[in-house]
Amino acid sequence: MLGQCGHSPCPEVPFFKRVPFFGPEEGQEKTIKASAGVTFSCVLTERGKVYAFGSGEKGQLGNGTTGERITTGNKTAFDIIYEPVLVKDLGPEKITQLSSGQQHSIALDEKGTVHVWGYNGYCRLGLGNQVDALRPKQVPQFTGANAGVLVAAGPSNSVVVDKGGMYWMTGKWKNSGDGSSGSPYSSFRYMPDIMGCKISAAASGGVTHWALTPDDESDGVMTISWGQNAANGELGLGVEEPKSATKPIKHARLGGLDVLSVVPGQNTTLFLARPSDKMSDLPRHPIEVEVSDACLICRKEDEEEALECDKCDNPYHLLCLTPPLTTVPEGEWFCAECIRVPVGRRLKPDGDSGKRKVPPSSGRVGAPKKKKQ
Repeated sequence: MLGQCGHSPCPEVPFFKRVPFFGPEEGQEKTIKASAGVTFSCVLTERGKVYAFGSGEKGQLGNGTTGERITTGNKTAFDIIYEPVLVKDLGPEKITQLSSGQQHSIALDEKGTVHVWGYNGYCRLGLGNQVDALRPKQVPQFTGANAGVLVAAGPSNSVVVDKGGMYWMTGKWKNSGDGSSGSPYSSFRYMPDIMGCKISAAASGGVTHWALTPDDESDGVMTISWGQNAANGELGLGVEEPKSATKPIKHARLGGLDVLSVVPGQNTTLFLARPSDKMSDLPRHPIEVEVSDACLICRKEDEEEALECDKCDNPYHLLCLTPPLTTVPEGEWFCAECIRVPVGRRLKPDGDSGKRKVPPSSGRVGAPKKKKQ
């Protein structure tokens, strides 16, 4: 532990534990966003202030020092900050966005000014050099008409989307050729392959990069992805498709989905999408889902028409619902339990009787159950 969890010295924090400095109580800061690197974390508060904690050996804490000191045996060590400290020098404007890479951070204020600090190896800060920034510095490229509206950080790169929806990247973002460790982007450069797209969201993972843009063909959202040496299926292009893509491509398997957000990790990618019939037709995890044959309210299995939840697949008689329904609703429908239970958890039907395992590809099963059109 290097203080990146914001708690007193301990070997690990195995469960979610609130950072004492932040909260709803009087005198505490309310948070709206958090970002994390390898040895540090940053938090954006409701007041538009940024706090950092952890190890700042490359200036990641933005407090003007690395905390370097000499210890016993003439060894070098770095101070560890366990309590959140305010990141100063971000100017008087309110910070609205925050993102962190492995050892650097990028922030955006309400006027569209881009601020960067931390490790500047491979020119990931986009300042035209490789000098670490121990305090936040403004990127002069994004001012006035070219102000930023969105920022994102990857492991060794940074991304800015400007007012015109243009996508800009700096640093090392692939393993060979222009943009690699031997020839990183020393300042923010636009990507020619997507310069005609009006980007609405962007993110970078271990070796993958993502962007969302309006899709003129479907009047929905187009998901764009690329990543050199993406060997773990993190691009999600399909079993029979190449695992990596050196240039931005339209993500065919996500076509027709209204993707709201993309969160790429080192070797995985998560998507947040609006519920739709297209989403319901996609394979789901786990492969087998336990569902009940009987209505989960009256516990009866009869010929009465039942409505299945689009998340848990469990059936409900229309008249058993509160308020009762007389017809099957249009579009997606979720039961009260799936709405109530936190994300990532699902209540199982009471008892073991009447359960069956249904593979996702089989769709809704059971004569009286009716799927919405």
